[in-house]
Amino acid sequence: MTKVSNDIKNGHTGKGIGVKTADLCDQFFEQLQVCQLSLHSYGGKKEFSGPIATVDVFEDNVLVRQALETIPKGSVLVVDGKGSRNCALLGDRLAQIACDRGLAGVIIHGCIRDSAEIAKMPLGVMAIGTCPVKSKKEGKGMRDVVLEFGGVRWEPGAYVYADSDGIVISQTKLSEAE
Repeated sequence: MTKVSNDIKNGHTGKGIGVKTADLCDQFFEQLQVCQLSLHSYGGKKEFSGPIATVDVFEDNVLVRQALETIPKGSVLVVDGKGSRNCALLGDRLAQIACDRGLAGVIIHGCIRDSAEIAKMPLGVMAIGTCPVKSKKEGKGMRDVVLEFGGVRWEPGAYVYADSDGIVISQTKLSEAE
């Protein structure tokens, strides 16, 4: 059995101790989607994984906050902010909510702010960049929908694995894959 298989069987799936996305691609490439969008890591946790929850918004983070307050522990919130660089969809206050609730991470097709503070938090955060401007607070957008960006489909309930080499998505938790 390969090291990747042993790590996966032991539950080490990119949460800081285990499997790298490169190793996952070596063993499970046919089962994976690989995100082609270049995202920067801003959180204190550089490797993270978990089931996907989604939010589709544009320059408005009300639904981002609602999702962070309600999705299950260990989840990764994926936010499609349409690549806008006009405002931030996550700052230190929302990141703290994610930390307090034990979420694995947040992936944003958009910007964050308070990056120095977020870098000290035990949370995976990936985004296209930073912007000091706060977002609108109108509550527009959708939750728990399939998103498409970075050349992949982000489906609620699928699993995402992220590290410094990239982001991969599997329809099933890889510890269940053979």
